[in-house]
Amino acid sequence: MFIGAIGCEPLQLARVHLENPQSIETYRKAGGYEALRKALTTMSPEEVIAEVKKSALRGRGGAGFPTGMKWGFVPKDSPKPKYVVCNADESEPGSFKDRYLMERDPHMLLEGMLIAAYALGSKTTYIYTRGEYRYLIEIMDRAIAEARAAGIIGDKILGADFSCEIYTHSGAGAYICGEETALLNSLEGLRGHPRMKPPFPAVAGLYGCPTVVNNVETLTAVPDIIKMGGAAYQKLGTEKSGGTKLWSVSGHVNRPGVYELPMGYDDMEKFIMEDCQGISNNRQLKAVIPGGSSVYIMPASDIIGKDVRMDYEGLVVAGSMVGSGGFIVMDETVDVFESTKNLIEFYKHESCGWCTPCREGTDWLVKVFHRIARGEGRPEDAQLLLDLCDNIEGKSFCPLGDAAAWPIQSAIKKFPEDFRRHLTPTATNGREQH
Repeated sequence: MFIGAIGCEPLQLARVHLENPQSIETYRKAGGYEALRKALTTMSPEEVIAEVKKSALRGRGGAGFPTGMKWGFVPKDSPKPKYVVCNADESEPGSFKDRYLMERDPHMLLEGMLIAAYALGSKTTYIYTRGEYRYLIEIMDRAIAEARAAGIIGDKILGADFSCEIYTHSGAGAYICGEETALLNSLEGLRGHPRMKPPFPAVAGLYGCPTVVNNVETLTAVPDIIKMGGAAYQKLGTEKSGGTKLWSVSGHVNRPGVYELPMGYDDMEKFIMEDCQGISNNRQLKAVIPGGSSVYIMPASDIIGKDVRMDYEGLVVAGSMVGSGGFIVMDETVDVFESTKNLIEFYKHESCGWCTPCREGTDWLVKVFHRIARGEGRPEDAQLLLDLCDNIEGKSFCPLGDAAAWPIQSAIKKFPEDFRRHLTPTATNGREQH
């Protein structure tokens, strides 16, 4: 598996190849915790937020919301405690870059969280990790213990008038807890159901207090922003999407792995064919899901010979989204009907059941897909699937409903022939269906 940067100097992957990268000694020798020292000794909390705004850092968990703006929503005059929560739930199929960051460079996450806590006036922070990543909790707990022993977590951090604790918490492996309000419910010991918004977590989040929830990749970008300055970080990417982005590349490529690219990398075809060393087994590219299973699938015809820019705006123009950066490559042997059936089974299983459109809609989608897979497909079933998706999209309580509908809608529209093969009229009970 390839781990490294393409088209830029590595930032978040700069230390992952070092010997013993999990240790605080390795991290500090490579310049770790100097950004925290700079923030605590030379910058006010407002100045830290201003630098993050200048950086044009956008949330790397999928939504792409400007991070500095999100931090700015936290009321400064609130008498309640403030919390910073790291969303390490990473449950999106196709995404594994957060796991790698915690596994290979845990102190980078701790430094980013501490800088965020200083900027927001938070004395208590949490790392919420999905149940399947339980082993990462042990890695993070060791890193927290090392940092506490070094005076970097706890009272008067690095001698400054700033105190903060970091705690880890493991979920039970529910996809819905990647949604920030469901995560907060789970962290409080409740069922992982999403909350009504507004109020947003920045005003009323964990325990009803002002809370910022950021993804692992988002928080690990913060030390470099403080170290180099927000404007310099922004220039590594585009005007609206600063810095670099991690992509979890899997599927039918010769060199899968975690890639760090500058935001705005302007040639998806080159990325696949040269950087990832092409399609495995000398086959042809058929499709790419660029941002994890929730985003629109892209056929090869939308990629080959096209200048597809790999950032938030560029992928929307190309017909998809950045999402979580789970870059799934499919070759010519893939039946998109079958791959889409596999995805909707996942979303049906992971629906929390809180709202009717998602609970009932995903169940009906699975039933229709299974009937088609049994050879009982009908020509009108493609439209039936689209109608079911229309009853879910934009009508569910949280974005999981949209995440279930979008892959089906785009698969039917972009690969109608893969569905048509399964919808040919067949003989049933001795007579033809028409």
